Amino acid sequence: MTIKEIGALRDLKRLWPGAKRAPTPQKSKKTRKMSIFIGNLFRNIKRSYDQVSKVSSVVESQLVNNVNNVNNVKPIITSRKYLDEDYLYIQKRQVWIENLDTVEEKKLGLSELHPAIFADRPRIDVLYQNIRWQRMYKYVNFAHGKSRAEMPGGGRKPWPQKGTGRARQGSIRAPHWINGGQAHGPRSPTTHFYMLPFYVRIAGLTSALSIKLAQDDLHLVNDLEIPTNSPEFIESLMEERNWGPSLLFVDVEDVMPENITLATDDLKHVNLMPVYGLNVYSMLKHDTLVLTERAARQIEAKLLHHLHRPDNIKFTRAFKADQA
Repeated sequence: MTIKEIGALRDLKRLWPGAKRAPTPQKSKKTRKMSIFIGNLFRNIKRSYDQVSKVSSVVESQLVNNVNNVNNVKPIITSRKYLDEDYLYIQKRQVWIENLDTVEEKKLGLSELHPAIFADRPRIDVLYQNIRWQRMYKYVNFAHGKSRAEMPGGGRKPWPQKGTGRARQGSIRAPHWINGGQAHGPRSPTTHFYMLPFYVRIAGLTSALSIKLAQDDLHLVNDLEIPTNSPEFIESLMEERNWGPSLLFVDVEDVMPENITLATDDLKHVNLMPVYGLNVYSMLKHDTLVLTERAARQIEAKLLHHLHRPDNIKFTRAFKADQA
């Protein structure tokens, strides 16, 4: 019934008070039951929806809190303000922070690295000098030639000085005799140690780190904690992430986590190293270099300190070649 019809009925009732209203059609019993059933059904659905929405909101808030807790381990972007940032002519390098708790790779954050350390111009000649120095400074030559004094026998003259017609001889162990001693033979032990200039070693470290980062062979992780001490986990990790056949983990402390220590104990191609032992030979020997973020920050701090120290001339006097 429209609004106009309702208004007309009111006017008619006002004009004829004795007029009776038309009887409304009564609903059948089946129709009333169906309407009641549908009403109850919609009320139950609404009640269930409200309960589910409350539970889902609670669960969603818990999931968000868990995700925030996981993400709060490392922020999305970790940026640093360097003292020489206003004078940098190369952009800072950004590296993903990865996880080690699962075989599948997850990005936990983004870290910025100083370009003077991780984006330096690679010097192949400097790398060669570092490799040759590391191979030679620990090499000791044990080749030894016995002199006439060290040879057994030869104490008496082989024949008298005069009367035999032979040339005079004093010992059968003289250098010109067969089975005699050597005149100027090698003397052992002979060390090949020499001191490489300090800043040549610094340039070797920056070149090696820059090459590893440019070749996508340098990775950052939040820590070295792994869920198991099984070597198969490390092997599957290397295979899944294409880390190559050899791997070097570097952390700040020399006491590594127990699981990764036991897991890499039987793997000859996977090694652990503290940050103070990092060297050019080890970085180039392994295909992939994995640094913790703390180790990367400490490497940056040490190398930047030596690159910009004001007393470098006085400091490098202790590393001259004649001081060996």
